[in-house]
Amino acid sequence: MVKKLSQIYLDARKLLMTAEDPQTASYLARNLICHVTGKTQEQFLEDREMYASDEVCGAMDAAVGRLLAGEPLAYVLGEWEFYGLKLTVDHNVLIPRDDTCAVAALAIKQGLFLEKAPRILDLCTGSGCIGLAIASRLPDAKVTLADISKDALAIAKKNIIANHLGARVTAVQADALQPPQAFLGKFDMIVSNPPYITSEEMTQLPHSVRDYEPHLALHGGEDGLNFYRAISKHYREALKPGGFLCFEFGMGQGDAVCDILRENGYTILERSRDYNDRERACIAQLPRKED
Repeated sequence: MVKKLSQIYLDARKLLMTAEDPQTASYLARNLICHVTGKTQEQFLEDREMYASDEVCGAMDAAVGRLLAGEPLAYVLGEWEFYGLKLTVDHNVLIPRDDTCAVAALAIKQGLFLEKAPRILDLCTGSGCIGLAIASRLPDAKVTLADISKDALAIAKKNIIANHLGARVTAVQADALQPPQAFLGKFDMIVSNPPYITSEEMTQLPHSVRDYEPHLALHGGEDGLNFYRAISKHYREALKPGGFLCFEFGMGQGDAVCDILRENGYTILERSRDYNDRERACIAQLPRKED
């Protein structure tokens, strides 16, 4: 049966309302119809009485089925927006979340006061969202995206190219749990959103996270703090004297993360909150060399 785009949208909305409230179902259906047709929302409204091809109908059915199975919208679309940047995402990287804007904003604010052409490392980069946000706001910064996962780095490299930042952003493989390799050099600032979910919390994750997002990027050890200990200790040597270390952390982890930083010789400069008024990030500084 030949259908108009408007009918495909309404059919999708009706199906999605079996699992979502009407407003969310409308939002999801609208995103899907724009994705499968390649149209903006304005173009869809203008063309809603056009008839759809069999390919569009099939793609829409498949996309709705994936959502109803619990797969996150970002993975179905294959892209997500973060800090004004459009980023490719797949199951090899975490979906960039609004919570992470807190650590990006903290790093960018400090970055404005760094010396000319600062070197900044985004460790455990995943999609590259934090490092690319920093590069987009600090036009003279040289940013390195680092992750242990080659699959994640492949996505980060796509995002570097798509956002036209290849002249100032590179991607390399690095293990955040081990001392940094010498080739990385020294940085003015390191920023990281490392895995911080505890072993117990890993068993309680929602289906959409547990079954679709990479556990490698989620599990932070028994107490969720393994990466903070390792980075604070090992990556000191990758920071210049007076350099900055900026962390995102999970709900309720702020005091423990700051204690780890202090134990490794850092001074806490600021702790900040996300859009939901939850403490989410901190920035600390190494001492400068004595004259």
